[in-house]
Amino acid sequence: MKKKLLSLCLSALLCNMIPIASYAASDIALSDTTESHSVITHKAGVDPETTNAIAPTLSLPTLQKLQWQPINTHGTQTIILNSTSQQLNNGNIRGAIAAFALPANQGSLEITLNSLIKDKQVYSPNVLVLDEQLHPAAFYPSHYFRYQQPGIMSTDRLEGVLKLTPALGQQRIYLLIYTTRSDLQTSTQMIDPAKAYAKGVGNSIPNIPDPNARHTETGTLTLKVKSERDAGNILIGQVFSTSTSTTTSKPVTVGSTQAISAPVITAPTAIPHSIISPTVKPVLNDTEQYFNDAIKKAISHGDIDKALKLLDEAERLGSPTARETFIKTIKSKK
Repeated sequence: MKKKLLSLCLSALLCNMIPIASYAASDIALSDTTESHSVITHKAGVDPETTNAIAPTLSLPTLQKLQWQPINTHGTQTIILNSTSQQLNNGNIRGAIAAFALPANQGSLEITLNSLIKDKQVYSPNVLVLDEQLHPAAFYPSHYFRYQQPGIMSTDRLEGVLKLTPALGQQRIYLLIYTTRSDLQTSTQMIDPAKAYAKGVGNSIPNIPDPNARHTETGTLTLKVKSERDAGNILIGQVFSTSTSTTTSKPVTVGSTQAISAPVITAPTAIPHSIISPTVKPVLNDTEQYFNDAIKKAISHGDIDKALKLLDEAERLGSPTARETFIKTIKSKK
């Protein structure tokens, strides 16, 4: 049985010898019914797509004081943000926040965050992702979370999907969800229920104005976290420690600072080397040898899944020999 599995793995690799490229990008989950209604209404002089374009700077003591709620990868978590929730008033950050600790040793994570619209009010979320050392790694500004029309099993909401790959050796990563003073001065344009119904049944769409949902300091969130075998888009944390401090590095920003139908990466001035970019530089010799040895060890113990993950991670970092090492080691086991 093992020989058969090894043969299948080898065949798949030989059929696809093109190295895997990883890009620091992430897709929004937009439903088929969403068209032009992801509209943020601004007050004069207020544009959160500009003011929230840069990740907040939070001191390590501030982050360490927060209570990080553990989240597993099973089911959907509902979070009520109200006056009794943790509060953070720091710079542009304002009001109730949610702080989560996620498992970092279960492979890539797909996180779906919804902020539910109730009584024409909604919490406009921003998300800062931090590695195990509480260093900022990725930033999702509020305009990344787009309006979704209600469905059979869902209500009006703001929704965004985060795809993350924790670097090896970490036990947890962190998710800080907050809103800002800029967000609180804006609103989200919804679609009138009569328009949605008319469109759904094929009738003429009535010419009536769409309502707006006011952004508030409180609200209701749902968080669904699941492990996925495919690699995520943003690498969280460093594979190896370095002598260079990363505390001043800026996280990669996910989502454009301009209003477009789908988000793209707006890279900060300086992206930490732990963030994967389309241009992959060759890894250091020590790093390359580490991955090659780890791949051999995983295969020798029959853990092909781990070996494949190591191969993927090595090629993300630019290793030119990891695939050859994998194939040769598989052949030697046959």
